[in-house]
Parts: sequence; structure tokens; C-alpha cells
Amino acid sequence: MKVLSSLASAKRRHADCQVVKRKGTLYVICKSNPKFKARQGATAGTRLSKKGL
Repeated sequence: MKVLSSLASAKRRHADCQVVKRKGTLYVICKSNPKFKARQGATAGTRLSKKGL
């Protein structure tokens, strides 16, 4: 899964791509071609786990 700074360009990659927002994080989901998966933003839980707190 790629972390992108702009999902507007990722959304236009394929006609089947969907943009979904879950817990403050934006995801691009593409069931026909999974290599187009992407996410933008992070939830508070992932930020804390990366800092080691």
C-alpha cells in the first residue's frame, strides 16, 4: 500500500477505484487491480505506535 500526499491523482488511475474515509484516514480501494491501493493521513493510534509510546 502506498502512502500518497495527494489522492486526487490516485483516484483517477482506474475507473474502478473508490475513495473511502475510515477513522480519519482516506483510502483508495481498487478491487479489480489491487496495486492501486493507497492511503492518506494517519489515525492517532498509528502515530502513537510509531513513536513507541
